[in-house]
Amino acid sequence: MKDLFNFLVNVGKLKEEGRKGWLFHKIDNPETTADHSFHLALLVWTVGRKKKNIDIEKAIKMALVHDICEVYSPDFTSYDAAGIDENKEIKKEDIGKLEPKGGRPSLKQRIQLEKIKKEMEQEGMNKLLEGLDDDLKKELYNIWEEYEKGETEEGRFVKQADKIINLFQGMEYHKKQKDIDYKLWMQRAKEVIDDPLLLELLKEIEDDIEI
Repeated sequence: MKDLFNFLVNVGKLKEEGRKGWLFHKIDNPETTADHSFHLALLVWTVGRKKKNIDIEKAIKMALVHDICEVYSPDFTSYDAAGIDENKEIKKEDIGKLEPKGGRPSLKQRIQLEKIKKEMEQEGMNKLLEGLDDDLKKELYNIWEEYEKGETEEGRFVKQADKIINLFQGMEYHKKQKDIDYKLWMQRAKEVIDDPLLLELLKEIEDDIEI
């Protein structure tokens, strides 16, 4: 039980961890990583129950654990990618020196950050799960990895739902802080989302912001 206690204490730290993208936009009292995961889990449950081809219990678990590696690894954003010098090879030790920038990163910048992101998140997940019993450790890791790969029906759905819930939150902040340019977020969402139910939800978000 001591190991479970330590795990829960560590994961609980995400309740205080403001999401980096909102900090970049200087949002007061921004959404935390735990807030985000809770909201995503509810979206996955309430929308995903309409789908016949996914294991909804696994999908909800996936939403809950998809960001828990951030207890020990950075919360990477596209703004970090945009701050990368394309002409230099980025290493883990360079991450703390990155200066996030607005706008849309290039494909090369995204690829460079993704390589470091995967490495650091893997290390963070391994550290977080240390000491847990083998069965629980295996379940948590496998569900997290399935999300990361995004190859199963559940993985694809939750990854796309994650984009939707980020956009959902961004639109709420846009209403309060009009200088936030949401159009790039909407454009990116339309490029990566193809799930029919999530496309319906995307249309509702777009209609709401235009009212």
